[in-house]
Order: sequence, then C-alpha cells, then structure tokens
Amino acid sequence: MNSVTTMPPIRVEGEHDGKSISAFGKARATVRGPTLAADELARIDAYWQACNYLSMGMLYLRDNPLLREPLQPEQIKDRLLGHWGSSPGLSFIYVHMNRLIKKYDLDAIYMTGPGHGAPGVIGPCYLEGSYSEIYPDCSEDEEGLRRFFKQFSFPGGIGSHCTPELPGSIHEGGELGYVLAHACGAAFDNPDLIVTAVVGDGESETGPLATGWHINKFLNPVLTSTTLPACRSRQKGHGAKP
Repeated sequence: MNSVTTMPPIRVEGEHDGKSISAFGKARATVRGPTLAADELARIDAYWQACNYLSMGMLYLRDNPLLREPLQPEQIKDRLLGHWGSSPGLSFIYVHMNRLIKKYDLDAIYMTGPGHGAPGVIGPCYLEGSYSEIYPDCSEDEEGLRRFFKQFSFPGGIGSHCTPELPGSIHEGGELGYVLAHACGAAFDNPDLIVTAVVGDGESETGPLATGWHINKFLNPVLTSTTLPACRSRQKGHGAKP
C-alpha cells in the first residue's frame, strides 16, 4: 500500500490561519504605514457620509430635504424604487477614485452594474457640482435639493438607473451582465483611459458577465488602457433576504 505524503500548509509571516484572507476576514494591505493623513481621511469620510445622505433622500424623500421639521407621511415617496444597500458602496468607490484622479491627474470613467444603486453615483455627481451645472433647476441650495430628491424615480422626473441624462454616463446599469463588455470597450477605444467597473451581484450570475471576464485576454494595460473590476456581492447571494 502506497503512503501519501501531505505537504504542510504554507503560512505567511504574521498569520496564524486563513481567516484574514477570507471573504469575511480582515483585508490585508500591501501598503506599509498609514495610507492617508488623518485630516484627509476625515474629509473623505465626511464627503462619503454626505453622499449617503443624498442617496437616502433620493430613495425616500419628496419634500423636507434637510429635515428641518419632523418628517410627515406626505413628505415620503409612495413608491420606493432603488437599493439602499448598493448605494453606499458605489459612492465609496466614486469618492476614492476621485481622490486618485485629482492626485495623479488620471483620465478615468466609472461604470456601475447595479442599476438600482444609481443614487450612489448620482449623489456624488450632484455634490461635486456637475449635476447642477447641466440641470440648474437642481441647484445646490435647499430648493434645488428638494427638486433633486423628488425627481428620482418619480413621474416626470428621472429614471432609477444611471440613465443617459446623467452627466458622463455611458452605461445605465441593471441590464445584468454587460458592465465588463462596456467597460473594456471603452478601454479599447481610449488607450489612456482607466475604467472602473462595478459588477453587480445579480449580473455576476449571468452568461454575458461570465464571458466578459475573458476580455482580459485582449486587454494590454500598456497598449490598450486597463479596466479595474470590483465585485459587489452579498453573503447570501442575489435576491436573498437579509
């Protein structure tokens, strides 16, 4: 009877188990020391929290945008359409990509697969002033903010995805499976462009997305730009109850 030799597990210095690299463990950074100054980190966090408030307002409010008075039922939208759970993650990536764009003077574009997470993209666009520049009726004051909140996924307003009316949008999201195809196509057409693409949990289960992962065989970051994919997932899978 042949004996089987078992190789001992490979251990990384400073680690005692595999939990730190699991999907639910502590993430490991390759950067040694602090990545951001405390003041910069605080300002980025404040910006992100403001984006989250804008996402909440788009999803729920039709009036009283700054909550200066106790919230009344008639100030809340009757029909809610949008994913609060997707929005903070999308704005988180948006805010940090903006920091890199400004720091390194990058040419970059952002595409998001989770369609109903659009508030996480539209909110930062409003906060930085791009939205009001195109749509002056949604000005950066209380009345403009009220219009901005009310119009989202509302009759006579705007759609619940990153529709073509959104400044800079070339991918609506929510089509389930095409974000990588669109992202890599943009990279092919623009050799100096960095494309950040977020894959939604629903589309990650589709055939078009599975095929899209193979586009990296044709992309060369030196000759044809590059795509930075990020997967947005939930522990229990798409459509699962929390």
